[in-house]
Amino acid sequence: MIRTELDAAGITDPGLRAAYRRCRQIAAEHGRTYFLATRLLAPDQRPAVHALYGFARHADDILDDLDPSVDVAARAESLQRLSDRVFAGGDLREEPVLAAADDTVRRYGIAADLFEDFLASMRMDLSVTDYPDRAALNRYMRGSAEVIGLQMLPVLGTVVPTDEAAPYAAALGRAFQLTNFLRDVDEDLRRGRVYLPADELAAHGVDRELLMWCHDHHRTDPRVRAALAAQHDVTRDIYRFAAEGIALLQPRSRPCVATALTLYSEILDCIESSDFSVFGRRATVGISRRLQVAGGGLLRSWRARLAPPEHRKPGAA
Repeated sequence: MIRTELDAAGITDPGLRAAYRRCRQIAAEHGRTYFLATRLLAPDQRPAVHALYGFARHADDILDDLDPSVDVAARAESLQRLSDRVFAGGDLREEPVLAAADDTVRRYGIAADLFEDFLASMRMDLSVTDYPDRAALNRYMRGSAEVIGLQMLPVLGTVVPTDEAAPYAAALGRAFQLTNFLRDVDEDLRRGRVYLPADELAAHGVDRELLMWCHDHHRTDPRVRAALAAQHDVTRDIYRFAAEGIALLQPRSRPCVATALTLYSEILDCIESSDFSVFGRRATVGISRRLQVAGGGLLRSWRARLAPPEHRKPGAA
């Protein structure tokens, strides 16, 4: 299968083929829902998507290195080295993930500043543990979530100028991450982080101390439940906006994005149906449901690839 994908993408250099294979392996091992969604893309699109995931995972591994001997300063230095090496034109043969990412950027003309924004947010995670308001959280999510959607746009292709589709792609990345923040409140507390706006929590009488009480007792205090419900509503609205952008993508890419949106938004359904019992448990969409949604997406993907191409407006990616 991977050989077919690489051939379809026109990747012939043996070193690059090995680099892309490594990224595909990383995506399969660490991003199960993400990897499942990529199966709905055309074979020529998949290597680039795997490379982008591999790069993000590489930076994330530096950030969350569990080795106690690696202190904050050392992680910051590693991230800076990664930033210095990003697409600097040097020899990347010994770093397959960076080699594949670099090749993807060049093939699709992805803006390098999107990767710098991403790494800037990764550096924030080394020192910032709380966000006072929505504006502060949005600044963090610009690099940690929105740019992921923007990096993907040239690979997915659009039927309108890319700038028209960009706000929806950014919003979808933001919605995915806000979903993670709600689902992983408990896990993030264990790592000393709260990715929810402090002022919006305070409006419901919630602070870090109360969240820690919930964490310690594996219970959701009524005030926390009300605060999480409000965050849930905000995230729902962002999903609704992002969904409007699916029609702006190339037809062959729509089933993949629609499937990812459906599966991730259903995590919100799971959180809500549990009455926001996010402490001591993790909301997940069952395997049978994931396969059901992905199966429908696969059928739509095949039909889209067989259909005649849509006329694209001038300036489309």
